[in-house]
Amino acid sequence: MPKVGHCLRFCELASRAERMANCACELFAPKTEGIRHEPGQDNRHHHHRAAQHPAFRAFFRLTGRWSLARIALVLALVCLCFSLPPFSAKAQDAADDDDVVRVNTDLLLFPVRIRDKKGQAVAGLTEQDLTLKDKDKVTTGMYFAPGADRVAMLFALDQSGSLQQIISQQRDAALALFSRFSARSSVAVLRFTETSSLAIPFTKDAEAARSAFRFRAGQNSRTAIFDAAADALKAFEDLPVVRSERRIVVLISDGLDNRSARSADFVINLALEKRISFYVIHLPLFEPRDGRLEVRRPTKGFRELAEKTGGKYFLVGDRESALAPKDQDLTPIFQAIEEDLKSQYLLGFYIAESARDDRRHFFTVTLKPEDIQYSMWGRRFSRTHEFTINLPRPK
Repeated sequence: MPKVGHCLRFCELASRAERMANCACELFAPKTEGIRHEPGQDNRHHHHRAAQHPAFRAFFRLTGRWSLARIALVLALVCLCFSLPPFSAKAQDAADDDDVVRVNTDLLLFPVRIRDKKGQAVAGLTEQDLTLKDKDKVTTGMYFAPGADRVAMLFALDQSGSLQQIISQQRDAALALFSRFSARSSVAVLRFTETSSLAIPFTKDAEAARSAFRFRAGQNSRTAIFDAAADALKAFEDLPVVRSERRIVVLISDGLDNRSARSADFVINLALEKRISFYVIHLPLFEPRDGRLEVRRPTKGFRELAEKTGGKYFLVGDRESALAPKDQDLTPIFQAIEEDLKSQYLLGFYIAESARDDRRHFFTVTLKPEDIQYSMWGRRFSRTHEFTINLPRPK
């Protein structure tokens, strides 16, 4: 049985449709004499516009006063009203956000660093500064946008005892980095030792993430950095796909992995597939070597995790700071991450359905200005890069 609210809504729409039909009939129907009134009869109680009428009567009296054609017109208008989606601010926001990539859109995105011959970042470039050569016509268009206004940023924090105090003290500097991007950005926090846990899932509230930077030092001496990095990538799966959003992991660790089941290459390839960059902040341990303190070498692949995924690697501290770790300040590192993200471009390609043919296709993009070059995913800087796609046929 329909709910009362639905019935009242139907009657309200019927009344509205009645008025719309009256206007339509006045425009298109021939003039009539109207309703005849018998002498001495009080017709106010039978008039469909009388205020004391129940809402249902306004609809049912249509059948008594109107022709079949007019009834059909009213019902069509009512159905039209029900079929139109309600307008709301939320719906408007969704309509305005044309950055959302629809499910049926194939879009390959690459974060790109562009520099001049002096090594300085280059601003103000547009799609007109690029030349696309695509002889197989596997692309249907390009996407090119400067900077990174919207980010999804996950902090992966090593809970090792030696780092707990430093990371806790740096939470304000870390969250200040997040706050410098638009309000549409989101932040999450993952902590790890031998295993990892998502302390705060993605949220737009920086204050909600603040508490996740306070934790007890891990008692376990084993650390699985690459397993935690893989779990960090998995945390992005529930986010909607947004074209202009940069997705990054800020990994803070001492770089010593002695437990991971996954390899660095596995995580790097997964990050490239998901278009997620790692920014690695290395808070090193020191060891005596040749009579002096030296940085203990990180596990193989730790630095490459940043350099091969389009991020950057930062080594923090020296022999002097090793004696006073409380005085370390990561603010310059976070500022460098912000500047790097905002100086980059997003280069993307819309892929045609004809490219899904189990064949390897190549196309190139060249910067027109001769004095600038670009790099992506840690590759060398050059004016021209070749892109390869090989997509399976649709099932």
